[in-house]
Amino acid sequence: MAETSTVHALVWSKKVFAMNLRAEAGVFCLILFLCSYAGTQTSAAGKPSTAAVKADLAKDALGRTTPRGTVMGFLVAAQKKQYEIGSEYLNTRLRDKAAITLAYQLAVVLDTRLPAKLNQLSDVPEGSLSLLRPDQDIVGTITSAKGNVDILLERVDRADVGPVWLFSSKTLEAIPGIYDELDTVNIDAVLPGFLVHNQLFGIVAYEWLVVFVGIPLFYFLAVRLNHLLSPFAGWIWRRVSKKSDASNPHILSTPIRLFLLALTIRWLISQVSLPLLARQFWSSVSVVVAIVATVWSLILISGHIEKYLLRRFSRQNLSAAGSILRLTRRVINLLILFAGVLLTLYYFGVNPTAALAGLGVGGIAVALAAQKTLENVIGGVSLMVDKALQVGDTLKVGDTCGTVEEIGLRSTRIRTFERTLVTVPNGQIANVSLETISARDKFCFHPVVGLRYGTTAEQMSAVIGRVHDLLATHIQLEQDSVRVRFLGFGSSSLDLDLFAYVYARDWNHFLEIQEGLLLQIMKIVQETGAQIALPSQITYLTRDRVGHAAQLRTLQNGSNSESLAQSARKSA
Repeated sequence: MAETSTVHALVWSKKVFAMNLRAEAGVFCLILFLCSYAGTQTSAAGKPSTAAVKADLAKDALGRTTPRGTVMGFLVAAQKKQYEIGSEYLNTRLRDKAAITLAYQLAVVLDTRLPAKLNQLSDVPEGSLSLLRPDQDIVGTITSAKGNVDILLERVDRADVGPVWLFSSKTLEAIPGIYDELDTVNIDAVLPGFLVHNQLFGIVAYEWLVVFVGIPLFYFLAVRLNHLLSPFAGWIWRRVSKKSDASNPHILSTPIRLFLLALTIRWLISQVSLPLLARQFWSSVSVVVAIVATVWSLILISGHIEKYLLRRFSRQNLSAAGSILRLTRRVINLLILFAGVLLTLYYFGVNPTAALAGLGVGGIAVALAAQKTLENVIGGVSLMVDKALQVGDTLKVGDTCGTVEEIGLRSTRIRTFERTLVTVPNGQIANVSLETISARDKFCFHPVVGLRYGTTAEQMSAVIGRVHDLLATHIQLEQDSVRVRFLGFGSSSLDLDLFAYVYARDWNHFLEIQEGLLLQIMKIVQETGAQIALPSQITYLTRDRVGHAAQLRTLQNGSNSESLAQSARKSA
């Protein structure tokens, strides 16, 4: 048996490891996809939609109608070494070679000193309106020996294309001095030429190499490090907590590995001299990885909170609350995922307002279509909150009577006394009278004892007195509820009304107590000389004066009909 259990445990651990590996691989593929998306967004940032491009081409073929279009257009031209085109983005009086030289110096300064926050640039013709002057916008702030310098754009009205955004003349005046301060070596001079000059979808080859080789390599090195550290941490934890069966903790769980990856990327960006577009790309990658790690961490935390609350509720016999917790956790996880998606879209400059409006309309349509389902879910939540029923209760709902086996969010399952399983929607249970049989604190003992006609008054008084003494002295009966009365003359018996509440554990215990009481009552009736009445008939035979045939009259009575019939024949 021990070997079988060990084999099952090993098989289960392998299955869990395989499931975790598949989950991590899926998340890793998602991260790589988002990283690629970040790269394409970086290379295409500032490019408006097709319709907007067609509209802007008539005004400015260089895309200078927005601040983001101007900055990205200049950086793309500089990346392609097209500094003559780059000079068209400068608001300067210099021409020809002097303008080209200034464009080159500006590109180097931006690549070296400008923070990678291109996603925050305004993509509307009016600009971000973040400065006092409406015709100016700020790209960022760079440091220099003479202090901080703002990289500004200004809106200039050109006769041939209309108003366009250009790098301001004030900023361009400071660029040569900052360029002279630079002494860093660009990474382009270190890497092989085929990794620097070749591009795919606007992304340099070495960046693709790092995404699909460097990031996975770093991640799985963290996995191996976790496998090495976990046994040591588990040994320390067992020594400290004195729990010999404690499992090895995960020092570097998956979200922590992703956080380490994001921090490593940010650190490398600060240490390695990369072009601005490359820094923007890796900055976007680190943000995407951090968002994924945060969402994953919050989902894991919600799962741990659910398990903790389930343990507490199980100790308080509130197991039905597990369904509410499960629903709440799933809703919270969906909100966390939705917040992560919105944060990612906002970071990449995508306005989610239209999507949110569409979701609102779609939510109304879904709510109308799932009206009955929502009614049952709300009914289930109300039942659990009010504690109207619990698993194991014996109850009666309409025509259904049985024991509650499971309380779900949509329906409740009841095992009937015929051992059939009935599923009742929670909305129906919430709207009908619910009789919980197992919730009663005492049982009603209320038989009606019929004595034969012919019982004398003395016998009736003796029966009443002795039965009352029997009930009044019984330890499992509520003494204040005991009642023994001569109820009246029935159609075939003299009826005695007995009433008392019985303290019993359950229905079977009550039947046992009731059986003992009924046997003792029968004994009392027999000892007093009375008899229990049975439904019977009395037949009278008479003749009329004319001599017609005898007529039979049948009366319901508690006497012996056979003896009366013989007496009637003798008298006739």
